[in-house]
Amino acid sequence: MSVNVNLLIPEFILTGMGLLVLALDLVLPKASRGVLPWVGVAGLIAAVATALIYRWDRVEELYGGVFIADGYSLFFFAFLVLLGVAVMIASIDYVKQHIRFPGEYYGILIFSILGMVLMASAGELLTAYIAMELLSFSLYVLVALRKYDSKSNESAVKYILLGAFSSAIMLYGISMVWGVTGTTFYDGIAAHLTANPDADVALIVGLALIVAGLGFKVAAVPFHMWAPDVYEGAPTPVTAYLAIGSKAAAFALILRLFSEGLLPASEDWRVLIAMLAAATMVLGNLAAIRQTNIKRMLAYSSVGQVGYLLLGVASLGVIDGSGVVTLSERASSGVMVHLVGYAVANLAAFLVVAVVYSRTGSDEIADYRGLAKKSPYLSLVLSVALFSLAGLPFFAGFVTKFYLFAAGAEAGFLWLSGLAMGASLVSLYYYLRVIQRAYVDQPDKGDEPTAVERSTFFVTRTSWLMLGALLVGIILIGVWPTQLAAAAESASAALGGVRDVTTTLVR
Repeated sequence: MSVNVNLLIPEFILTGMGLLVLALDLVLPKASRGVLPWVGVAGLIAAVATALIYRWDRVEELYGGVFIADGYSLFFFAFLVLLGVAVMIASIDYVKQHIRFPGEYYGILIFSILGMVLMASAGELLTAYIAMELLSFSLYVLVALRKYDSKSNESAVKYILLGAFSSAIMLYGISMVWGVTGTTFYDGIAAHLTANPDADVALIVGLALIVAGLGFKVAAVPFHMWAPDVYEGAPTPVTAYLAIGSKAAAFALILRLFSEGLLPASEDWRVLIAMLAAATMVLGNLAAIRQTNIKRMLAYSSVGQVGYLLLGVASLGVIDGSGVVTLSERASSGVMVHLVGYAVANLAAFLVVAVVYSRTGSDEIADYRGLAKKSPYLSLVLSVALFSLAGLPFFAGFVTKFYLFAAGAEAGFLWLSGLAMGASLVSLYYYLRVIQRAYVDQPDKGDEPTAVERSTFFVTRTSWLMLGALLVGIILIGVWPTQLAAAAESASAALGGVRDVTTTLVR
């Protein structure tokens, strides 16, 4: 079996850059370690460029379908690696102040990106699981990187224990699916489901366990309880990465699994996923209202966002009058579009939170009083980011939610799309609380100055430019989403387009 190794060069570059950054951290003097993030950024950009060169318009399976190079995997490769670039640049100031060995942070970050892109390219469950574990173990270390911070240690222990438990559940589910179908390849599972429309009980249990494991990774209700504590205790750039990167990678895996493996049984799981989506968006947004810590508020906000994305997953299978199931490319592209819009806005919000924390040492919403006077620029970016997350017009969140909710309504989930719009309205309330605190609230007579009011604000050039780029991205996607939507639709068209069921039966 010949393998086109050129298609794997981007992954080789990521692996090499992770090792190089770790090695440079050992040999460079402390004064020269500021070059490490830029070495990492250069490597990540080189990986994206190489992927575009070798994989553009390519549809090919490697190692019998273990690794799939197509438009879908290319979309997520570019998105996830560029997201890594943004997180790496956004982390520079924080790492300088709080992380003793920066090479460890940047090197592990690159390895986590490698895990994410492999999740999107995997064509079978065990490969996807191993890639997910590479991401998970990297995140465990990143969450605990501030080893002298008790909050960071506590959140890391919770994350590791619950993460190990969810991984075991998912692996057991994979073993049950293999036991029934005789394969872990997505197309093989689809062939079995097509040939055996009356699903075996063991297969249903196995798929339920896989969904539970993935539900933990994306923090869907009722598997979300780790998120607020871990988000609060982790270093702020890591929290942003958790909220965006791990979810994007998990949904990349979920979309391929449900589109190429579980689509024939969509009548059995679409209602279950819809109920999961409803519970997630409602509980996430209601719980966010009562939070006083901005990182915990954004944690519950991200839980609500997962509910919207699960709406798109529930809408993947369209069943016509004759019972034939087809893939809704509008639903899959809607999930991808919303992931990008959510990532840009959420990263902007977390970068502002990181800058404020570096100046004040506080993440409490109450301490944001006076931010508009101290730093109008930070207040502007934070407000635009929160308005986008709420889904207000002219910002990325409005367009991406419209695209996603419309796909849900088209698939027959009009009630769920209506519930999602109501949940978005609820989210506007707790986002406005932060904006009110920054712009409107004034100290009463005798009030102590807040942490923001006591601090002197200076935004470094790197953070200033990164915030400006994210601000432009939020507005650009909001007013001109055509190119993003076209890229997502092209990637969706690749889902399920290269596999042949007969080859699976031979396996």
